[in-house]
Amino acid sequence: MSAPCPCGRLGPKGQGLALDDCCGPLHAGQTAPDAERLMRSRYSAFVRGDVPYLLATWHHSQRPAELTLETGGKWLGLEIKHHRITGAETAEVEFVARFRVGGKAVRQHERSRFVREDGRWFYVDGDEL
Repeated sequence: MSAPCPCGRLGPKGQGLALDDCCGPLHAGQTAPDAERLMRSRYSAFVRGDVPYLLATWHHSQRPAELTLETGGKWLGLEIKHHRITGAETAEVEFVARFRVGGKAVRQHERSRFVREDGRWFYVDGDEL
C-alpha cells in the first residue's frame, strides 16, 4: 500500500485514501474528472515538489515560464470549502491550504478558477480570500 494521499480525500468508509488510489494516477497522466480533483492533485503536487505536474496543469494563458517552490516548508493540510460549476467548461474551487515555513504557520485561503479544454481541466488563476 502506498503512503496516504496528501490531499486528505476520504474514501467511502471515511478513511484517508492512499496516494496510489487518489492523486497518484493524476500525477501519472490520468485526466482529472472535475476541477476539485484537479485542485486536490495540485495540492499534492505542491507537497511532493512536483513542479512539472503543476506547470502541466496550469492553463497556458496564465502559466509562468518557470516555477520555484519554497524549500523548508511543511504542508499541513487541505480543506475544500466549496466546488462550484460556473459554466459548461468552467468551475471554481474555494480551499484553505495550511503550511509552515520557518516556524511560521501560513493559511492560504483562495477561490481558484478552472477551465476544461479538450476534456482536461486546467488551473487558470485565483483570488486570495
